[in-house]
This record gives sequence, C-alpha cells and structure tokens, in this order.
Amino acid sequence: MTKKWLQLLLFSLCICAFFMPDAFAGPGTGGSLPYEDWLTSLRNSATGPVAYAFGIIGIVVAGGILIFGGDLNGFFRTMCVIVLVMALLVTANTIMTDLFKTSTEIACAVAPDSPGVVV
Repeated sequence: MTKKWLQLLLFSLCICAFFMPDAFAGPGTGGSLPYEDWLTSLRNSATGPVAYAFGIIGIVVAGGILIFGGDLNGFFRTMCVIVLVMALLVTANTIMTDLFKTSTEIACAVAPDSPGVVV
C-alpha cells in the first residue's frame, strides 16, 4: 500500500512542476544581498596593485627562506609554505594575465550614446 502512495505522490509532484507558471522560472534580480558591497570591496582589495606587490614580496621572501634557510624546524617550514601558497593565490590572476596577455574576466561593452548602460 505504501508503494502506491509513494508513486501517487511522485506523480502529483511531477504534474505540479509541469504546470507551474513561467514566473517561477524567471531570473533573479541579484545585487540585493546586504553583504555584497563589502565582499566586492574585499575582492578589489585582494586583486589590486598593493596586494600584487605584497604577493610578489611574499613569494620572494618565502621562496628565499625555503631555498637558503638551511635546517628549519617543521613549524617554521610549514609557515613559509603557507605564506608562499597565499602569495601565489593572491597574485595568480595578475600573473596569468601577464604571462598569457588575456584576462579571466569577460569585458562588457558600453553603448556610446547612453553612458553607464551595459549592453
């Protein structure tokens, strides 16, 4: 008996999903979450020129310590590797853009007759 109820429930759910109005499948508006402003600011700070300079300095210093550091204990070696990985993560987009002359972001065209409107 429970198998028939389960089949009936699944069949009714499929019928309801099939006959739903198109408004339920519309695109979201986006940009209305309260934390998006500071996340955008954080992303811009983490990919800007100052972060790139700190990343390059971190790569050079951590790499130099790992190469010329001699006998390091495990904790200090782990900290150097963590700094090296974080510096590579911060500078990865800029390094790839410099190497391959292409960006990872898609540029949008702006209509010349209506400034500020993205097409």
